Amino acid sequence: MRRIGVPPSERGSTGGGNCPDIFELSDGSFAVIGRDATEKLDGELPSDASRADYERIVVITRETLLRARADIPDA
Repeated sequence: MRRIGVPPSERGSTGGGNCPDIFELSDGSFAVIGRDATEKLDGELPSDASRADYERIVVITRETLLRARADIPDA
């Protein structure tokens, strides 16, 4: 597993309650730590989007994703 982007501390997080993060797993998948917004956003998904009962809608900050962009592989 490797972090994609910068550590939360470099984005101003000083505690354990606001630490969105992105990791690339050994199989090439990505794991995201973020705020669970499933209940709030589930009804707002486009008609061609869906999620399984075991899936959650996770929100990360814009800064988290933008600062990870350079580390996301093209293929």
